[in-house]
Amino acid sequence: MTSGTSTLTKRVLLAAPRGYCAGVDRAVVAVEKALETYGAPVYVRKEIVHNKYVVETLSERGAIFVNETDEVPEGARLVFSAHGVSPAVRESAVARSLDTIDATCPLVTKVHKEAVRFAKDDYDILLIGHTGHEEVEGTAGEAPDHVQVVNSPDEVDQVVVRDPAKVVWISQTTLSVDETMETVRRLREKFPSLQDPPSDDICYATQNRQVAVKKLAPECDVVIVVGSANSSNSVRLVEVALQAGARTAYRVDRSSEIDEAWLEGATTVGVTSGASVPEILVRDVLTLLEGRGFDDVQEVRTATEDLMFSLPRELRAGLKAAGEGDDRPRKETRKQLPLA
Repeated sequence: MTSGTSTLTKRVLLAAPRGYCAGVDRAVVAVEKALETYGAPVYVRKEIVHNKYVVETLSERGAIFVNETDEVPEGARLVFSAHGVSPAVRESAVARSLDTIDATCPLVTKVHKEAVRFAKDDYDILLIGHTGHEEVEGTAGEAPDHVQVVNSPDEVDQVVVRDPAKVVWISQTTLSVDETMETVRRLREKFPSLQDPPSDDICYATQNRQVAVKKLAPECDVVIVVGSANSSNSVRLVEVALQAGARTAYRVDRSSEIDEAWLEGATTVGVTSGASVPEILVRDVLTLLEGRGFDDVQEVRTATEDLMFSLPRELRAGLKAAGEGDDRPRKETRKQLPLA
């Protein structure tokens, strides 16, 4: 604990940035606008973002979440989630004459384009990510004959490629920065000619949230990460907090899941949230902590984010036809901390 912190003082270190990233905000607003413009139901393939509260709230407003396109009535309106889809899913939607809105995060789309380009140049593509995650399935689906997924540094020894001189790595956008770099290091030891993607694939928001947690974790008795169990970046925040020196760290969907025993004897609690978490859930956690005497809230800011994306083009066209405009900023700027 830092010097000067009295044992009688209970404080909260609140990470910033936290919560919604630009891609999540765009995707959630896309479903909300589609419901407002076209009325319910609006179908969504998979969870629009990985957060229970968001999915429940949109369901109450008329969104219907499905696993695959064949669950959607022919000719209906379908939103692709922020995690992206493979070409096969797009083809299936066309075959069913679905009116699609593509809410794929533009940063995920960037990785898709990288996979297509490297496959066209006949590279073996090593996709660092988690097998079964929607984003990984979508990216791998762009070039299934060229892509193999590497889940962790421990899997590097099992990787086999056709030509060690033509190998490139790309990654899921929501991974642990440190673990990804360790995987890359081991891959480069095995394949010295391994090429890097043209720019970082791990998104700015994932990086920034991890950096913020690293800064506050050493001072914390417990770190509480708000986020759902299937949210990759939220789960990573727990791991990062522990690795950075937090005595304990837990993930919760909402404040009601906090175990009182976690707070016993604690004087400093860190709080953050994954990139798909609305701020109202963090505020509920802060309210609970305040009721337990943690009323000194200190923000720990490591970056300022001002990136915003325009709504999906299909939706903008629909809004224009309905006499509405997309008033979301076109300027896309951000302040991002380096990988290391």
